[in-house]
Amino acid sequence: MKLSYFADTGSLYIDLSEGSVESLEISEGVVLDDHAAGRLVGIDIDEATKRVQMDRLVLSQPPSTVETAAA
Repeated sequence: MKLSYFADTGSLYIDLSEGSVESLEISEGVVLDDHAAGRLVGIDIDEATKRVQMDRLVLSQPPSTVETAAA
């Protein structure tokens, strides 16, 4: 899983796995990307700072390594 924030658009993309076939806007500015096999592959949140708490990210007992990347 990878979280990408795009400051120029204020968009947050949560990349859950590879592939995307269909996108479904579930509410204004929130889009789910779905794979043909029916699994969720990504979540796109427009104007994320207005919709979610962006000042803190907490991972509780992740099952694998956590990496950070500079912008």
